[in-house]
Amino acid sequence: MATISLCMIVRDEEPVLARCLQSVRDAVDEIILVDTGSVDRTVEVAMQFTDKVHTFPWVDDFAAARNFAFSKASMDYQMWLDADDVIAPEDCRALLALKQDLTADVVMLPYHVSFDASGRPTFSYERERLFRRACGFTWEGAVHETITPRGVILHASPAVCHKKEHVNDPNRNLRILERLRTGRSLTPREQFYYARELFYHDRCEEALTAFREFLQAPDGWYEDRISACLTAARCCRKLGRTGTAQAFLCSSFIYALPRAEILCELGSLLLEQGRVREAVYWYEQALAVPLSPLAPGFQEPDCHDYIPLMQLCVCYDRLGNLEKACAYNERAGRIKPEDVNVLANRRYFRDQLRSSTG
Repeated sequence: MATISLCMIVRDEEPVLARCLQSVRDAVDEIILVDTGSVDRTVEVAMQFTDKVHTFPWVDDFAAARNFAFSKASMDYQMWLDADDVIAPEDCRALLALKQDLTADVVMLPYHVSFDASGRPTFSYERERLFRRACGFTWEGAVHETITPRGVILHASPAVCHKKEHVNDPNRNLRILERLRTGRSLTPREQFYYARELFYHDRCEEALTAFREFLQAPDGWYEDRISACLTAARCCRKLGRTGTAQAFLCSSFIYALPRAEILCELGSLLLEQGRVREAVYWYEQALAVPLSPLAPGFQEPDCHDYIPLMQLCVCYDRLGNLEKACAYNERAGRIKPEDVNVLANRRYFRDQLRSSTG
């Protein structure tokens, strides 16, 4: 059986750290915690689970801190988690089973980062999660750090859930990227995340410029390019530039087959303009895109079923076809039976039917 060193970097994570470690402790053989400057009881909580607690001075470089944590590992595989990550009991058992005959160099696992009221993932992607220690993998990137997978890569099913409860410093990532820009050109990956941070901070004009620079570079990852087209379109919508938004969305089609997220955004854009029949077309296309649990890029599962179904309900209501509108609402209700919007729509359709027959 393979053994696993869990290697984590933490800072001021007292409220969530025990939850994380409790969820994964049965599946790992060693827990290594590297504190980067906590002023709360993070270290005391960590020591309830392991005596391998180290300190590392924070230098605005996540890769440096993670590589230090990896350097302390002694088991066959190195695994990383953030303090606000959780592994559900069934996924912990699946991870234990995975160890039985694990031989891959890298293990990719699903990462669920946002959820609806029922706990269903609404935003997911795959991340490199376990690494064979003998291969000498190292992290790269001061922010949004990553390891480029190589060798034998296994795509497995145990999922990690990101259950963020607080943000220690919402300006941290943007501050790091802006500091990097003063000394050198950003890599394509850094440029992509810099543009996204600008968007998150409502600096949409600057974000659009940064996204255009990223998309014009020759060597950006195609999944980042698709995501850049989507977020750039959302920038344009905030700025009232609907034509440019549509152009960004359609330009994503040159990189890969149309994604449900892009198709739903096109439907929303057209519905906002009153072009209802065109919106129907794009929402129906979104329904036809299969959801892949092991897709390499960002995924919003609701864009494959719930969102287009609900929006088709709206579209057909506006077109005066209550029968179709009601049918789409019921299909959405089979996915989210207790959803407040589904229930509100049912009441609305009941009232409409009563008024039409009364």
